[in-house]
Amino acid sequence: MKRSETRLQPILGLFDATAIGIGAIIGGGIFVVTGIVAGLAGPALIVSILIAAAIAALTALSLAELTSWLPVEGSVYEYAHRLVSPSAGFLTGWMWIVSNTFAGAAVSLGFAYYFSSLFLGVQPKLIAVAICIAFTALNYAGVRQSTALNNILVSAKIVILMVFVSSGLFHIQSGNFTPFIPSELGVLYGTFFIFFAYGGFARVAVVAEEVKDAKRVVPRAMILSLAISSVIYLLVGAVAVGLIGAGNLGRSNSPLVDAIKIVGSPVLVYVISFGGMIATASVLLTSILGVSRVAYAMARRKDLPSVLSKLHPKHNTPHFSILMVGGIMTMLALLVDLSAVVAVSTFAQLFYYGSANASAIRMKSGARLYPRFLSVIGLGTCALLMAFVSPSALTIGVICLAFGAAYYYAVRQKVSRI
Repeated sequence: MKRSETRLQPILGLFDATAIGIGAIIGGGIFVVTGIVAGLAGPALIVSILIAAAIAALTALSLAELTSWLPVEGSVYEYAHRLVSPSAGFLTGWMWIVSNTFAGAAVSLGFAYYFSSLFLGVQPKLIAVAICIAFTALNYAGVRQSTALNNILVSAKIVILMVFVSSGLFHIQSGNFTPFIPSELGVLYGTFFIFFAYGGFARVAVVAEEVKDAKRVVPRAMILSLAISSVIYLLVGAVAVGLIGAGNLGRSNSPLVDAIKIVGSPVLVYVISFGGMIATASVLLTSILGVSRVAYAMARRKDLPSVLSKLHPKHNTPHFSILMVGGIMTMLALLVDLSAVVAVSTFAQLFYYGSANASAIRMKSGARLYPRFLSVIGLGTCALLMAFVSPSALTIGVICLAFGAAYYYAVRQKVSRI
């Protein structure tokens, strides 16, 4: 059997890896979740962004040293399996799949809302379904095709966001920033939701086997993508609040489009709407890529059905994993609303990033890049944010976790009888 049929190939460089991270981060958060956070935190959404960035940075450091130690497809699933326990590894991988599948559905809905702001009268749910199907097909065709498109989308959306900032900067109303912190609790709830926007920083670690010189490149790409995205988030968030105020942002499904309307330029409205479509599309693209690779890694260990580990003989992609992920995202986009998928995704995200920090804590001192206490703080902050999960999202998240645990127990029982 040819090597290309049994193993994924390292073909991605630092630019590609960083672009995957930025593509996964900038999108759902700044173009979609900004409105939700503004409604909770008011003008202090900037503070929520900073707190979420700090929490994400702590976990990024844990993942950076884990990836430097062992660059392997599957990321947090593999680390928890090796350093904590096989059951912890399974549940970590399971919740990664839950989180990023819901995240993919969320950004497909975000894409649809921005699309419908350009083309009035279209049904957003149908647009979300169409983009899920299209990007499933693209991922099926190969990682080189997916990353080439992602690089273009990332470059375009950064340019468009800078257009938003530079165009809106001179129309900011200082009164929109008072009172700056209407509710301290609202800031923390806002942090919970905006953390959803940072979830993609680890996406490149999931495809580590497809990155050249992964031990050096993957950690650098994670830190670079997180730093670049945080600066952009702060600039865009501040300008958006200054343009129309947090209350108006909180009532919008396409907040940046409604904000830029204050400038009075129809051309800018079209440009930002197009930017929202590009940004959410790139997150969807990398969501399908990431989830399919975790499913592939879990299937290699027989934690999921082995068919999900099969690689396409021509495209060298885990095609059955891609089709499964794309199909589930499509159904969620059709059946679930935006705020619900964001909340469930964030709960699951906090679970697996907490597991990543726990894995880093278990690393031997000689393999560490940073002091162990940073991973301890990272674990604690992930646990703290879980206190702000809504009851409905918590219920769905716990059900998903319990279903995963039951599945794992059933598989282990079956294996033990053989």
